[in-house]
Amino acid sequence: MSKKFKRSYKFALNTSSYITLFLTGLIALYEYIQLEVNLASIFIFAIICFVFSFLIIQLRIEYFIYKRVKSIYDSVSILDKSSLGGQRTTSDMKTLTEEVERFARGKKLEIETLKVRENYRKEFIGNVSHELKTPLFTVQGYILTLLDGAIKDKKVRKKYLSRASKGVDRLIYIVKDLDMITKLETGDLNLYIETFDLVELVESVFDLLEMKSAKKEISLSFDKKYSPIYVEGDKERIQQVVTNLIVNSIKYGKKGGTSEISFDEVKNSKIMLRVTDNGEGIEKEHIPRLFERFFRVDKTGSRREGGSGLGLSIVKHILEAHNEQVYVDSVYGIGSEFSFTLPKSDEIQEEETDASLLN
Repeated sequence: MSKKFKRSYKFALNTSSYITLFLTGLIALYEYIQLEVNLASIFIFAIICFVFSFLIIQLRIEYFIYKRVKSIYDSVSILDKSSLGGQRTTSDMKTLTEEVERFARGKKLEIETLKVRENYRKEFIGNVSHELKTPLFTVQGYILTLLDGAIKDKKVRKKYLSRASKGVDRLIYIVKDLDMITKLETGDLNLYIETFDLVELVESVFDLLEMKSAKKEISLSFDKKYSPIYVEGDKERIQQVVTNLIVNSIKYGKKGGTSEISFDEVKNSKIMLRVTDNGEGIEKEHIPRLFERFFRVDKTGSRREGGSGLGLSIVKHILEAHNEQVYVDSVYGIGSEFSFTLPKSDEIQEEETDASLLN
């Protein structure tokens, strides 16, 4: 019971009791000296003195603590001013301490989040400048060489213009990818949801990347033969997702290795697509940052392979726009597996249900 009793009330009660006893004793002594002892008047005086002392002390304590705590709120801004409102702040110091600590923890977490974002911003700006600087300087170098007189030599002119054109293409590629991520993040990129055959889409990606995979002697294949698998999504964007994942597996794959596609039906009527390779794999500490813009596990090798460094980030944003996620499982030195899900087409599900009922 005593634990539940507010400390300020206990303080006011004890103080009031001491004051009451002192004043009552003083009056009793006075009455005794005057030889006119009146117990009723002494008792009434004691009650009045106690109640008055208790109220005055309690109100003063509340005002005292409220005034100082509010000053802390205003100066330190730990709490929002709206949290005080027009009410009095409690004079229970334990409650006040817990409240201040709770808000302090919230502010600390907010500050830490801002620091992480600031570091990410600095790193992002550095990566953007690095990615743009390389092709820009390349293009500038070839153009300056031509202006210095090499333009008169037809062979050199053609070769340098061709290389400058490749540098410009790389710049356009990076800017387009950045523009797409920005649109995905702000919701400005509209998705055209349709039903399509996921197996056919993967086969078309295999055809597009046939020459790229042949250069590294990496085979592109399914783990088994599949019938058509119909899903719902933006076909063009999903093709970009599959392309980026397969390109990534080729880029980091071992010479003579494999990039294998498999499909699984999971709960909630969804199809999971897996891209598995037996490449170099990814170290565990790098996995949480894989989908950041411009993040590269191999800073030198991956740049030699080309690309904007935004492939996996685009994959993540496109799938999030579909309300889906991308998953990664990798063992360093053995290989990696990237996977994502898409909803199975309702039309196909209805056809399968009707067929099963007929049978």
